[in-house]
Amino acid sequence: MLGIISFIGFTLIVAIISYSATRKTKENTSDGYFLGGRSLTAGVIAGSLLLTNLSTEQIVGLNGAAFSEGILVMAWETLAAIAMVVTAVYLLPRYLKSGLTTVPQFLAERFDVDTKTLTSGLFLTGYVVVLLPTILYSGSLAISGMFDVPELLGVSKNIALWICIWAIGIIGSVYAVFGGLKAVAISDSVNAVGLLIGGILIPLFGLLTIGNGSIFNGIEVLQQNIPEKFDSIGSSTASVPFATIFTGMMLVQLFYWGTNQQIIQRALGAKNLQEGQKGLLLGAFIKILGPLIVVLPGMIAYYMSAKGMLNVGAPDESYGELVKKVLPKEFIGFFAAVLFGAILSSFNSVLNSSVTLFGIDIYKEHINKEADEKTIVKYGKMFGMVLALAAMFIAPFLSSLESIFAYLQRINGIYSIPILTIIFIGFTTKKVPAIAAKIGLLSGSVLYIISEFVVRPNLVSNAIEKAKALGVSSPDELKIVEAEAYPHFLHIMAILFILNILIMLLIGKFYPRKEAFVQKFSEEVDITPWKHTKIVGIIICIIVIGTYIYFS
Repeated sequence: MLGIISFIGFTLIVAIISYSATRKTKENTSDGYFLGGRSLTAGVIAGSLLLTNLSTEQIVGLNGAAFSEGILVMAWETLAAIAMVVTAVYLLPRYLKSGLTTVPQFLAERFDVDTKTLTSGLFLTGYVVVLLPTILYSGSLAISGMFDVPELLGVSKNIALWICIWAIGIIGSVYAVFGGLKAVAISDSVNAVGLLIGGILIPLFGLLTIGNGSIFNGIEVLQQNIPEKFDSIGSSTASVPFATIFTGMMLVQLFYWGTNQQIIQRALGAKNLQEGQKGLLLGAFIKILGPLIVVLPGMIAYYMSAKGMLNVGAPDESYGELVKKVLPKEFIGFFAAVLFGAILSSFNSVLNSSVTLFGIDIYKEHINKEADEKTIVKYGKMFGMVLALAAMFIAPFLSSLESIFAYLQRINGIYSIPILTIIFIGFTTKKVPAIAAKIGLLSGSVLYIISEFVVRPNLVSNAIEKAKALGVSSPDELKIVEAEAYPHFLHIMAILFILNILIMLLIGKFYPRKEAFVQKFSEEVDITPWKHTKIVGIIICIIVIGTYIYFS
């Protein structure tokens, strides 16, 4: 009962703070609703970035991967810091100079309106079919398990899952659809503090448990007993082979932190360029500490499981089992509230970005060109409610997935690399025409789908069948056969990125724009850069590289 009371209490505190901070924001204007009135400061931006990124599919999924493979999966966290530096130094100044509300708006200026619409459509399709349902499903699994909702309510696991999905979906929709970006960002910032505290408590209590009351003894126990889990260099059979760090991994990070609407919208709402850059760099420092929350607990769970101290049926169960084992009962409610906040954050952030994309890039552009700002916000909210309902209906059917995190990373390539390609070409060239962007979007998506969902399954299946016919039977040997049968999906992303660039440059060479593109400048935002941006960015990159050297 104490856990439930503290859960409800912390959740209400977040809601009250969010309401108090946003009640004076003019939510009936585009800037007010979609960008928080362009009033976000560095701390709010950094906190919102952290909570938007971290949710149960990250916390549970990455710790599950660490349980299986060790520290090498930290690449998903530490390399994000470098991508955030690139965004702060290079991309954000260009976005704010144009006074953009959405990334696709830049594509309309650089190429044409149809390119913008296609890109927004790709974003929205990925959000409603993949991202929103996955966040709801994984979050509901965590909350249902932590509070044992089936027993609490006397219902089946399936019914409990539906109840949690709809509870999270409805509360998240209230924040995102009715509160706008500022409500989302403020609630994220409060929850970010809780997540950092609660997230770090789990590995600390875990280390105290295995170290007989000493954190340092706990670290020593891990290093002595499972040294193989502290190797950051992934082999060819690993989920993150070391070579992918220099190919598709960095492209995925650049897309996510530099062009993905749900993320970059926080920086676009910055009070000025200085606050935006400081927020991104602060977030980058926090991401370097990310493995403490999303990697170390999985490694602790692996050791405890091997020693019979923990009963883990599958890797993705490791985090939940560790929490139940090491976290004192009086902290359960608080931690559940923090985790609930992380789930809500990711859900309402994606939903708010979806509302923004629809209202600005589709409704205003194609449905009602004469719509005033109040009307755009109104119909954007209506679209958001429909989107939320669709996600709530789809989410329960994801129970057949083997690995939520792996599914997300692989499926996101359908739209991430094509969009990153055309934005890259848009910024670095001046005469590549709009038709090249459309072909780049189409070819990038189609070729990736063919590669990952047609060619890969056939080649891998044939290779495994031949290996088994030759007497190969051990799981480790079959993993090697699978890895050698076809390039890693991150390598495929890099190959297609280069191929799409070449296609677009060739089109630009033979069918160039009549006039070179000149970026328009807006005076809506002060674009004076923070004087320490570059030196802080260099320090962050050095820390990331040093981390890899230390654990190699």
